[in-house]
Amino acid sequence: MSLSQQTPRSIEIVPLTLHIGAEIRGVDLTKPLPQQQVKEVRDAFLKWKVVFFRNQHLDHAQHVAMARQFGEPTIGHAVLGHLDDYPEIYSVAKNRLANENRKAQMVTPWTGWHADITAAVNPPMASILRGVTIPPYGGDTFWTNLNAAYMALSPTMRAFVDGLRGIHQFGNRGETNHSDEYNDRVKRRALESEHPIVTVHAETGERILYVSPSFLKSIVGLTPRESQKILEILWEHITRPEYTVRFKWNEGDIAFWDNRSTVHLAPTDIFESDFERQLYRVTLVGKPLVGVDGQPSRSIEGVPILSAAEELKMLAAAE
Repeated sequence: MSLSQQTPRSIEIVPLTLHIGAEIRGVDLTKPLPQQQVKEVRDAFLKWKVVFFRNQHLDHAQHVAMARQFGEPTIGHAVLGHLDDYPEIYSVAKNRLANENRKAQMVTPWTGWHADITAAVNPPMASILRGVTIPPYGGDTFWTNLNAAYMALSPTMRAFVDGLRGIHQFGNRGETNHSDEYNDRVKRRALESEHPIVTVHAETGERILYVSPSFLKSIVGLTPRESQKILEILWEHITRPEYTVRFKWNEGDIAFWDNRSTVHLAPTDIFESDFERQLYRVTLVGKPLVGVDGQPSRSIEGVPILSAAEELKMLAAAE
């Protein structure tokens, strides 16, 4: 098909930076999208890694329905729970369980950056976050493009990291600065997996520097000192500003990102204010990742993340 014969795009895509992030206009996410728009949104999602929709005032049911157009929703959070009436939704509140030990953390430039639930053998394919209660300022979110970061490494470093694998774990074994509730949840759904340090994206074929700072604990086959220093080089690299986008939320905004090719960060500035911040997240079922050598992710502990319906059946059977 010639360029003149191509179907005109039905949505407007406004890039926000050179490497990552675009705002999508001309859609109404409160109702099902036409198939052409579903395809165009997904194409933009794959190209720009995270796409944003302004002024979309969805309720919980509409949020789940919107997500289903792009994949199968998981349970809200495999470890930290979900909304009682909407098992597909995780409450991203300011003072939630996951943030309780933030004051005890060692702070580095990469502290807090993560992809969602990489300790599972099949981390979510995508996450869809909806803003409900938004502070007048503060509480922004950052994302970074892990393909752009990989491509910016030297050829020598790329060749080195292509053959590495890393251990991802939810929480640190033996931690004492979490509450009993947090520790009990982590124990009930222990997750630990080995992923390639460089993955090949299932849809684009791009090479991804898959180094989630919050969950990647060590590199297989290296000494602890070697592992820590290599990881620090990579974590510092992926968070360089030129690979990132910063999003200022408004009530009704939605961010939809590729959890396979990005990591993201919610800066802790919100805790220095009295402002409330409430968002809700739906994640989509993913597959084990594959390395440059064709070898997939390997589970060390725990079971894969299933659809919300399958997870509920599994939980019911365990009681």
